[in-house]
Parts: sequence; C-alpha cells; structure tokens
Amino acid sequence: MPPRITPLTDPEPTPSSRRLAWLASGTEGAPVGSAFLRLFTKEGQDHLAELEVAVHPAERRQGVGGALLDAAVSAARDEGRRSLVAQAETGSPGDLFLAARGFRRVLALTYARLVLTDVDSARISEIAERPYPGYELTHWDGAVPPGLAQTFADSRRAMDDMPMEGTDYGTVAWDVERVLSVAETIAKRGELLHTVAVVDRSDGSIAGFSELVVPGDGRGDGQHYGTGVLPEHRGHGLGLWMKAESIRLARRTYPELGGLLTDTADSNAPMRSINDALGYLPTHGAVEYQLDL
Repeated sequence: MPPRITPLTDPEPTPSSRRLAWLASGTEGAPVGSAFLRLFTKEGQDHLAELEVAVHPAERRQGVGGALLDAAVSAARDEGRRSLVAQAETGSPGDLFLAARGFRRVLALTYARLVLTDVDSARISEIAERPYPGYELTHWDGAVPPGLAQTFADSRRAMDDMPMEGTDYGTVAWDVERVLSVAETIAKRGELLHTVAVVDRSDGSIAGFSELVVPGDGRGDGQHYGTGVLPEHRGHGLGLWMKAESIRLARRTYPELGGLLTDTADSNAPMRSINDALGYLPTHGAVEYQLDL
C-alpha cells in the first residue's frame, strides 16, 4: 500500500518565510518519513521554495520519498513558485533521489571544519593584529548596536554577488528590521550570535562582516553564517582579517568549543582560499539541486 501523506501545520512563520509540512505513515500509522517546504515571502525571493525530505532508511525504495515529493511539488506550484531547491550530501541516497526525480545540479558546496585545539594561535593572532590602513575591526554579541544598525544592514549587499552558479536564488533585501529579526530568531533558539565587522575609518561605515553562531552552552561546534566584503573594499585581505579575529574571539570566549564549521561554494575561490589559509579542513561535499516549476 502507498504511504499515507498527512499535511501538517508549522505554527511559527518567520518574517521572511513560512513552512508547509507533511508526515508519511505506514499501514499501522507509524511515521516513515516527512517533508518540509519553506516558502520565502520577502520581495526578491518570493518565487522560491526550499525542500527537505527525510525517509527512514528501512522504508526507502517503497515510494515514500516520491509521495512526499509529489505533495511538496504540487503545493509549490499552487503557491505560484518558479523554482524549488533542495540540498543533499554528495553520493548520499538523497543525491541519487533528487537526480532521478528531475532535479538538476546547480551548485556544488564544500563543508569544512576548523579544530580549535589544532589552531596555530600565533599565526591567527598575527593576522588579526596586522594593521590594515584606513580600516579598523569592531565586534558585537547578539543584535547589532543601534549606532551601527543602518550601516550594517547596508553592508549586507556584500552577499548579493556570492557565487550561486545556476541557482535561481533571487536577491535578499536587507533592512534594519530584518537584521534585528535574524538576531532575535537566533537568540530564541538559545544560540549565541557573534559578529566581527570592518569599519571604514573615512566615514564610519561597515565595509564587511563575518558572523558566527555558537551553541548556547559554548560546547560542540560553532557555525559561520556568512562572511562578506563590499565590492568597493575588496582586494585588501579584509575577509581573512575578519575571520581570523572571529577565530581568536571564539577561542578566548568559549574554551570548551570544539570547532568551527563553514560551507562554501566550490566556485567561490577567494573564500575557499581564506578557509585553507586559516586551517579549515574539508569534511564532505554537498550538491544543491533545483526543479524548475
């Protein structure tokens, strides 16, 4: 018998998206899989939906994933979405499943980890303390301070030309409200947001930023959320400078933190070079797939 697909309700939309969900159950009502469809709602991305499908290993190849996918694709079309994206680890069952279901590969990613006990502290400090004429570093915990809020929101356009290869990602429009909302969401999850930024001394504006999210107990691994430098300030080594300072602050503030995680598009040669220079080691690869609706 085909699995029973039950629509669920996600009660907590975010300011930039909402989710639909489905539960797949077997003949005796036991859950065998699930799907989540994130519908982006902000202008610039309201054409896009993001899919996550999970099937219990013992229930694979029995039509569960296909039934969940059909429900999600139908809903994405009903919502007027142009593109549906999903990510899978390279070589995993999800990778094979998406390829077989008509999705096309649009982006390759490399995930990497920095083991903090293996960090060359002297070298990281040398990079972080190196003078960069015309610029200075600043940092804050949680939400951006009011005096920097507008220039920080403006600096988010540094991510607009991030290499996305063939992904129909659209553009993310940032304002102060959105910046503060992201910080609030992370805090509500019980996690800790830390931001290092470069300030242009000539006018006090932010030229680049690097964000790190750490588990609330200060253990396990932190996750880099984004590092970007505005186009007019590139070519000076500011990305390396900020990320080195972020590493130094993480080691100083969280002595029990095990490592720092990052993911980078394979085509993003400058950021991959920064990660290599700082000692991040690849852990696995992933593929971003897209279905054109």
